[in-house]
Order: sequence, then structure tokens, then C-alpha cells
Amino acid sequence: MKEEESRICLECSSKLRGRKDQRFCSDFCRNAFNNRLNEDANKYVRRINSILRKNRRILESLNPTGKTTIDGLILAESGFNFHYYTNIYSTQKGTDYYFCYDYGYRKIDNNQYLLIVKQNYVK
Repeated sequence: MKEEESRICLECSSKLRGRKDQRFCSDFCRNAFNNRLNEDANKYVRRINSILRKNRRILESLNPTGKTTIDGLILAESGFNFHYYTNIYSTQKGTDYYFCYDYGYRKIDNNQYLLIVKQNYVK
């Protein structure tokens, strides 16, 4: 008679009973293992999302009417990070608008920025 292999949970090292391909003793251990495995990637994504949400809040607070012009220094002093945006919309004339979700901006003259809210026709 063949001696049964000792299989253990990859998370808590308790003995496994049941299916031969089983790797975890419970859903809790499976989730804990995968969360730990993806922790670095999740931290990176959370940090970027936090920056994007902050940028959106700043644009929303500085643009209560839906379209306004503001000095770039005010954006920077508010903590706006110009390196992070969700998409770029290019008009037919070649003007680029940078968006943080539904709030956008474009640089105009003398460090001035035009702030806008995304319209339905903008993809």
C-alpha cells in the first residue's frame, strides 16, 4: 500500500484533506495568500489612483462653473500633479486636453490653464 503524501496549506501550513489538487485549507487562506502575493502591485495602483482622484478634486474645486481659466501656479500650489491624468483628448485642430476622469485642462498662454468638464461628445 502506497503511503499518502503529506499536503499542507500554502498559507497556514495546516494539513489538507480532500481533493488532490487542493492548495489551501479555506477561502480565507487562499485570499490571504493571493493578497500578500499581489501586495506590491496593489500598493502601486492605489498610489496612482490616489493621485488621480486628488487631481480630479482639485480641478473640480477650481472649476465650479464648468469652464474657467486659472494660473498654473494656483494648480501647483493646490497640489496638482501634472504628470498624472487618465486620458488625452485631441481636437480636430490638434489641441490636446488632459483629463482626470471627467475634468480636463489645457495649457494656454503665459502659464494659464483652461479648465473644463468633459462633454458627452468627448470620448
